[in-house]
Amino acid sequence: MPVTILDCHLRRSALTTLICACLALAVQAAPAGARDRSLYPARATKPAFTASRAQLAAHGRATASKSSSKSKKKKSGPVLHGNPARALAAFQAMQKGYYILGSGLYEGEPFSYLWPFSQALAATVSIANVPALKTLMTRELSARLVGLRSYLDTSNSGAPEGSFTSTMPAYDGTVAPPTGPGGTKYYDDNDWVGIELMRAYALTHSPALLGGAEGIMAFEMAGWQTSPELGCPGGLPFSNLPENTDRNTITTAPAAELALQLYKATRNTQYLQFAIQAYEWVRSCLLLPTNLYADHLNRRGIVEPHLYSYTQGVMIGAGTLLYQVTGNGAYLYQARQTAAAALAYFTPERLGLENPFFPSIYFRNLMYLDSVTHDPPGPKIAQAYVDYAWQHLRLSNDLFVAGSPPTGQLLVQAAIVQIYALLSSSPATYF
Repeated sequence: MPVTILDCHLRRSALTTLICACLALAVQAAPAGARDRSLYPARATKPAFTASRAQLAAHGRATASKSSSKSKKKKSGPVLHGNPARALAAFQAMQKGYYILGSGLYEGEPFSYLWPFSQALAATVSIANVPALKTLMTRELSARLVGLRSYLDTSNSGAPEGSFTSTMPAYDGTVAPPTGPGGTKYYDDNDWVGIELMRAYALTHSPALLGGAEGIMAFEMAGWQTSPELGCPGGLPFSNLPENTDRNTITTAPAAELALQLYKATRNTQYLQFAIQAYEWVRSCLLLPTNLYADHLNRRGIVEPHLYSYTQGVMIGAGTLLYQVTGNGAYLYQARQTAAAALAYFTPERLGLENPFFPSIYFRNLMYLDSVTHDPPGPKIAQAYVDYAWQHLRLSNDLFVAGSPPTGQLLVQAAIVQIYALLSSSPATYF
């Protein structure tokens, strides 16, 4: 069966036409097994639904028109158009489709894993930074923070003593006891949470949020791999399980970004020193001759060269933040080198093969760089990406699907919300 979300009958511009054609070719060219397989470890929420051919075919212009008419009839709330209106519509669909009322949590098995929850948190913070929606999001942000507490584990009570390399307080990959089983803590998931706590702190100035981010930073810094037996010592592992000896760009670079957020807020030089250490380790151990960053290296120091858009994004962002904090132009030069290489490599075809979560991180960091260098490609590419999604990946209830078969997940929805919200707000709010 053809992938109907890639039918191109709704093309509106040359750029959209190009994206549509590239995505269609990418899906057709990918091996069947690869299309059914997630590119990321299986920690995402179980797909809530699979979209049928009829659902997708019924979308199109009629759906867009109906959605527009419905929004015009609403009398309460701000009058929104364009990106802010689409951000809010996608957010409201996320809450209606995945949120469990009264719990602070989202649906999963029975609750979502921390990874998609962290992105729902990011979506909420991003929406709250849209000027017209800040007041509307006050209660929503409070609800996300209540839900986040369900993942906090201060004693690793969900597993026997000795199961983990670190038992420091941090957020478990699943809801912590007594509500859930708790267990493994993932360094990248905690990075995402910490970054959003700092963004929420910038909005609310709540000392508790700053303290929460500093607690995550302590967990990250304690996870630094110093053993001389390792190939290319340093970096952060995937999780605090003893068998997770791979060290990743996506665990280490976002930790540098969080450290720089904290340094700007506290002027604690330990955070700046850690950020520089983490950034330079990724450059030393995972930078490829193409100016792109590999995914990870193993215990022996052998590099896994697979490329993801978000691994480029986090190093672009870390370099930009380091430049802003230190004034060292070398960091900005390096960020621009990687951005140029990433823009050349991550064509619409390649971006279309990734879960939207990956491009959402990539776009945020690329647009943040653009805000400093005043180069326009980041916003243009992000806009084209979500406009394609709006036309071809959205159902009549404003839930988005992705992949083959096209499935709806909290992770997918939160990513689309974020991109539209980021396009509606100042890059100064991104970190």
